[in-house]
Amino acid sequence: DKGRGRGSGCEKLIIFGSTRGRRGAELKIMSGVENKSPGYFTRGVREKTSSEKGFDTDRMIFKDDELSYSLGKQGTTRKKLEGASGAILEYVGHVAFIAGTMKERKRCKEFINWLLQQRRGSVTIADISQRDDATEMHIPENCKGWVTGNRGSELRRMEQETGTYMFMALDARGEERLIIFSHDPGSKTASVGRMAAERLVNEMIQEKLRDDGGGGRGRSDSRSRSRSPSRRGRRSPSRRGGGRGRSDSRSRSRRR
Repeated sequence: DKGRGRGSGCEKLIIFGSTRGRRGAELKIMSGVENKSPGYFTRGVREKTSSEKGFDTDRMIFKDDELSYSLGKQGTTRKKLEGASGAILEYVGHVAFIAGTMKERKRCKEFINWLLQQRRGSVTIADISQRDDATEMHIPENCKGWVTGNRGSELRRMEQETGTYMFMALDARGEERLIIFSHDPGSKTASVGRMAAERLVNEMIQEKLRDDGGGGRGRSDSRSRSRSPSRRGRRSPSRRGGGRGRSDSRSRSRRR
């Protein structure tokens, strides 16, 4: 079918597979083509929010500075948002294509909006009690800098290890806490998901308390909206490689 595509000298590419797999491959190809030929797929494209509850695609249009911030170094931020939301997220030029079920698309757009809000200051998420994709952790004041790291470096490390999206946010009272987002709740033994991220955070808290002479007796107040148990499972390496304290986080599922 040479010459029958958009423009001269084109060939048709056929993609086989599941609906989700085909759409993901198609968007990756569109992104690559758009980089080589700006405007090929995005000229005249507008934002779109589908009303389809099943699988479909939404679109968001970025400004220049928003695109670079949402992409991250070597695409790490885009991959993080995609993995944590469960949606397909691909940037074609300045257009974010978000494919998945309505729940996945909505979640992914929320993640992007919260990310962009962080450039301007603190993000307020008043209440997460109705969400099934979030774990809330109250970090001791003297541990916050240790847990987040320089310019958020430790949070980024834990996100990458566990496939989550996490940041400090204010609640309705203006109190700051850490929220871990992911469609995957994880498990007591899995190395990915919200429970894995929660374990890593608790390891860092215990390490900091030991270094400060606290003997590891402090605890974070962790509330998982998925109501999953938060006991420690497989040990994950902490930042300093020393001895590890026992995690002692409280989740809603363990209250009697």
